[in-house]
Amino acid sequence: MNKSELIKSIADNSGLTQTDSAKALDAFITSVCNTLKSGNDVRLVGFGTFSTSKRAATTAINPRTRQTVKVPARKVAKFKAGKTLQDVVNKK
Repeated sequence: MNKSELIKSIADNSGLTQTDSAKALDAFITSVCNTLKSGNDVRLVGFGTFSTSKRAATTAINPRTRQTVKVPARKVAKFKAGKTLQDVVNKK
């Protein structure tokens, strides 16, 4: 499912127009991004948790040139599915 299909699904399930559904989805994405950027988690009970973690700096090897490359430390976004979502996916 891509973004336009998700917007159509939201519109069909909520009774909102596709325009309003697109605005709602964009607002959700912006809110999650801003919250993660500030260092906080987004917890949606039953659905899951969006969070960030720190990845340490490391070295890697460029497979084409066989030279080592320094990969800097950075934050990465993570998502952990909640129990309800896991149950739906696993048909419990």
